[in-house]
Amino acid sequence: MSKTEMKVIIMAGGKGTRIASIASDIPKPMIRICGKPILEHQIECLRRNGLTDITLCIGHLGHFIREYFEDGSKFGVTISYFEETEPLGTAGCLYKMQNLPENFLLLCGDTIFDIDFKRFIAFHTEHDADASLISHPNSHPYDSSLLVTETLPPQTLGGMPVDTHRVIQWLNKEDDRLWYKNRVNAGIEIISSRLLEKAKTHITKDKVDLDRDILKPHVADGKIFAYDTPEYIKDIGTPDRYFAVEEDIQKGLVLQRNLGNIQKAIFLDRDGTINKDVGFLTDINNLELIDGAAEAIKKINNSGYLAIIVTNQPVIARGDITFEQLQAINNKLETLLGKEGAYTDALYFCPHHTDKGFEGERPEYKIDCKCRKPKPGMIEAACKDFNIDVSQSFMVGDSQRDVECGNNAGCKKSIQVSQSYTLLDFVREYL
Repeated sequence: MSKTEMKVIIMAGGKGTRIASIASDIPKPMIRICGKPILEHQIECLRRNGLTDITLCIGHLGHFIREYFEDGSKFGVTISYFEETEPLGTAGCLYKMQNLPENFLLLCGDTIFDIDFKRFIAFHTEHDADASLISHPNSHPYDSSLLVTETLPPQTLGGMPVDTHRVIQWLNKEDDRLWYKNRVNAGIEIISSRLLEKAKTHITKDKVDLDRDILKPHVADGKIFAYDTPEYIKDIGTPDRYFAVEEDIQKGLVLQRNLGNIQKAIFLDRDGTINKDVGFLTDINNLELIDGAAEAIKKINNSGYLAIIVTNQPVIARGDITFEQLQAINNKLETLLGKEGAYTDALYFCPHHTDKGFEGERPEYKIDCKCRKPKPGMIEAACKDFNIDVSQSFMVGDSQRDVECGNNAGCKKSIQVSQSYTLLDFVREYL
């Protein structure tokens, strides 16, 4: 693969106190998983992406890292080192390094990932960002930092709200939150040196926390963006996560989820498939998960398939609720799933409806669109966004319209669920 012009800095000085039962006499990034140190897995992924200029910021027991990786030549990369003589936090070393480039990729050395970094770099360049943060859904959003992005009203008649990906709010795990989108800060960033210069004016200490001292204080500048991806990213912070990641590597799941590779998906209807069907769902208090739905989606998450919701929401065209109210309902759905360790990778909805004559209806959404099921527009959009092979994918819903949609899109199989044959039954039969 051709070389990608961006420097990489990896914070590799962690002690790993929560995972000491796995290994306590080496730095956390040197803990072996499937026979290789975590850092080696990272460097192999970076090399495959053409990212070969790497600086390792080391501290605690850093000589183990130097002795293993040396100058990086035997791993096909070039490695330099910055050694902390005292703890500098997650970003303090950035102010000690000389000649940092205009933009650089910043990683933590305790995370297993496989990412198409060219997509991420292109996103950062397109937005001319001070910082671009990789965000993703995970199985424990309730104890993770969450990013909230700006949503603009539809720009055209009958159009959809526009997610600008501009971060407008940063929720730490201790912050108050009720219903939220499962958009977790993954701890992988592209940082601009101009952001470091801006942050420098209010930093008066050597030990600097990247999130709390640099990123979060500058959200209001409007130049920090979230790059959403369903690719594999997991920190190995606890023994349970260590063993889970090891299993995922052995199954090939980590490499498979790289968006440079063809994906497969389970496309899911929402009402009557994941949450109980109450007719037109307009009151957030009426949203309840179907028994077993979270368990089913958790199994999808662990299967190698993406879990993607495609749902008709004519309540917008009918004028029953606003886009903001619909988003709140969807946020509640993601929150409830997250509390049970499950997540969906994306959600697409159609706000249109051709039937007219409702009090308070919105005429601009009374159109014959390409996205309302049984038309395949939402599935086609997801396939384009996530490099999905529809012929290896399933459509699951509670109506004949869902089945027709999957067939029209060219899905491998389309399944209709009911009270007697649920999403969990489908998962047990097919996955």
